[in-house]
Amino acid sequence: MQKQPTFFSPLRLTGFCLAIALFECLTYMASDLIMPAMLKVTQDLDAPADQIPYAFNLYLLGGILLPWLIGPLSDRHGRRPFMLAGCGGFVVACVAITQVTDMHGFNGLRLIQGMGLGFVIAVSYPAIQEVFCESDAVKVMALLGNLALLSPLLGPLAGGLLLQWLSWRELFMLLAGLGMVSWLALWWFMPRNTRAAHLMGKESIVEPFDLRSLVRRYSALLGHMEFMSASVALGLMSLPLIAWIGLSPLLLIQGQGLSPLEYGVWQIPVFSAVILGNFLLNVLVERVGVRRVVYYSLWPFCAGLVALVVASQFDLPLTVLVSSLSLYAVGLGMGNAALYRLALFASDDSKGLVSAMVGMISIAVMSAAGSLLALLGAGASLQSFALMAGIAGLSCLVALRLFMTQPSAHV
Repeated sequence: MQKQPTFFSPLRLTGFCLAIALFECLTYMASDLIMPAMLKVTQDLDAPADQIPYAFNLYLLGGILLPWLIGPLSDRHGRRPFMLAGCGGFVVACVAITQVTDMHGFNGLRLIQGMGLGFVIAVSYPAIQEVFCESDAVKVMALLGNLALLSPLLGPLAGGLLLQWLSWRELFMLLAGLGMVSWLALWWFMPRNTRAAHLMGKESIVEPFDLRSLVRRYSALLGHMEFMSASVALGLMSLPLIAWIGLSPLLLIQGQGLSPLEYGVWQIPVFSAVILGNFLLNVLVERVGVRRVVYYSLWPFCAGLVALVVASQFDLPLTVLVSSLSLYAVGLGMGNAALYRLALFASDDSKGLVSAMVGMISIAVMSAAGSLLALLGAGASLQSFALMAGIAGLSCLVALRLFMTQPSAHV
């Protein structure tokens, strides 16, 4: 088995992983902590409540605006300066949003905040994959996923509690302060050069930055069937969860009359299930391999989504909806990090560029499909959400089967 590089001390590696985890958690917390306050945001800014899912999807859209560029640039110039720039920009946007006076300004800054997701995807993920060997990288990604999942698990609940004392503008100032902590930790702990060729003692082969070359390389990925099917499957797998995050304020607070605190409590089973799936991944990955973990994850994944579709045909209690979503979430937690690893190494191109493309495709699928679900009325009732989210999630099986039937030399 490949060893970790000995010139990075365990303390430095641990600090680096925790700094990445904090920044990733904050990029999600910027959405999840605020979701219980979104009805108040729209009221304060004189905007209709149906702007809530679109503000969320704009945040996701921000995540795909820069990875195509910063991924290849970080391959050439190193990951560290780009992570520091991305974290710093996120902090500035969180401070600026406290001064907005209309929904257009709010949405514009949400788009900029969402760009932080792009730095996590295109810069931090390749750095982790390059520092650790395959099984350790999958474990670290899963563990970081668990830490990041504390955001959607605790974010709505914490947001509901904090709103009793703080305004939504003060919540963003809190995020800015935590972002500065993350920036300082990244500055102190992040290795200055994490490129795989350097760490393996091989000659570094990095193409000079050239727009025409970049277009050719991205075009090659778009024509790479194994890579494309895995990337689309990643987006579709996460779609029901993303739709739940974006639409649950309408479904629970407006539709069911719950308080922001009660809304937060109902998020706990779903995101606890994702964390459980991540722990199952850690147990299974060394025993059965990455690809077989993806196969195993489909059992709870499909069972939960089929239950949603069936339950949508009846008078659907909230308990049944959340239970079905939670079963699906176990499968998502098991399969997501493993499928990401397979997508990343489906191509031999530089990992910064490949990771950027994986992120752009999967987030574009989630954002576009999530907006379509909102437009079709998935937020109108629990039954509508269950039917549309279930069918949308099950559609990933087409892309996943196409990926699994492709020959692979990387697993």
